[in-house]
Amino acid sequence: MRSAEELRYLILAAQREGNRLLGQALRPLGITSSQAEVIRILQDRGSLTLNGLGDLLVCESGNSPSRLVDRLASAGLVNRQVSAHDRRHIELSLTEEGLRLARLIIEIEEDLYRSIDAAAEGHDLDEITGFLRTFVAGLPAGQALARRVATEQEASP
Repeated sequence: MRSAEELRYLILAAQREGNRLLGQALRPLGITSSQAEVIRILQDRGSLTLNGLGDLLVCESGNSPSRLVDRLASAGLVNRQVSAHDRRHIELSLTEEGLRLARLIIEIEEDLYRSIDAAAEGHDLDEITGFLRTFVAGLPAGQALARRVATEQEASP
């Protein structure tokens, strides 16, 4: 097997296993990993338009996560409100229950990150993440992640 092929399958295997582990941990909360991503983005940002949310999602392609938001709104986790500035835009924010769930999601994510940190011990993560950033640069999911990283860096003091 050539190196590029093995790398492709290692990335796929890591993504699937990470999603499986996250999905299992989220199952008692009654949400999927994609729904958890929406909740965490809204928790971090306070409120966003539907398109603004779509621009930051790595789990979805395209920029309109309508179905994801519809399910979360139906579950009482997300509020939708017409923007005061532009009636064509819908502002999304978390309900109190959504905020409560976000705190639980953070704990689950932290457990996953601790296990990744343990597996990565002794490896140069800067080199690995640098390669992966280059690999996905210019692609929709890579662009969404780059926007999230940039807005988080702007928000940090």
